[in-house]
Amino acid sequence: MKMAVFLGCTVPVRNLSYELSAKRVAGELGLELVDIPDFSCCGYPVKSVHHETAYLLAARNLALAEERGLDICTLCSACTSVLTEVSRELATNEILLDETCKSLGMLGRQYSGKVKVKHFVRVLYEDIGLGTIEKAVKRPLDMFRIASHYGCHYLKPSKIYDGFDHPEAPESLDRLVAATGAFPVDYRTKKDCCGGAILGVDEETALSMARAKLDDISNRGADAINLICPFCSVMYGANQRKIGAGLNVKYDLPILYYPQILGLAMGISHEELGLMQNPIRPRALIAKIS
Repeated sequence: MKMAVFLGCTVPVRNLSYELSAKRVAGELGLELVDIPDFSCCGYPVKSVHHETAYLLAARNLALAEERGLDICTLCSACTSVLTEVSRELATNEILLDETCKSLGMLGRQYSGKVKVKHFVRVLYEDIGLGTIEKAVKRPLDMFRIASHYGCHYLKPSKIYDGFDHPEAPESLDRLVAATGAFPVDYRTKKDCCGGAILGVDEETALSMARAKLDDISNRGADAINLICPFCSVMYGANQRKIGAGLNVKYDLPILYYPQILGLAMGISHEELGLMQNPIRPRALIAKIS
């Protein structure tokens, strides 16, 4: 199986270990993630201020993947939502497709509406399958309790994701965690936003939203947070110490990307998975595995 990997803007700058671990795990499971250097921003940051520009950015990325005959595998939940929404609209609206192709033609591109978009963990869940994942586990993580953060864009708006999982009662990430042998921790604020969407305009409120979840997960005795979105890691990872300092509290709660969790269970070393590149170094977790 071969797909074009869409990294977006945040992963290459702030979350290199996410890309590293995703490609490492994908290779072990028979999924080839192909880089397309000409990929650009998905369009999400400008969607609320200039819809046409955001749409064209997304369509150009879809066209680049189509030129190579590949569907797109994303690592960022926000990128997933934008690219999925545009790909679905262009696949079903011929008038809109014609108008978009006129704009793409000015950039030397064309698009016929055939590319499908899926988040990496959805590819694991649906195309690779839990059974295959469980068989790939060589070192069950049954000594760990892991809380999954679903975030806002992984399952919403639900209409563009063909009924994959339930946006109000999600379980796919918990089942993926369980497939590694770890215990999936349930907690009250599981469906809450990380706060990242308003970080640039209201930092105090954004950090208080992240703090509520850090408190909840810590009180449930979790060893780590399972993340699948690079910007959510900015809130729970990069800002974790800042939140704790304001409360005179030390959380020291590691954030792990799902491919890092899966990679550890598959027997891949923490160096190859880039664990020590994460914002919160999971030293205690690594020591426990070793």
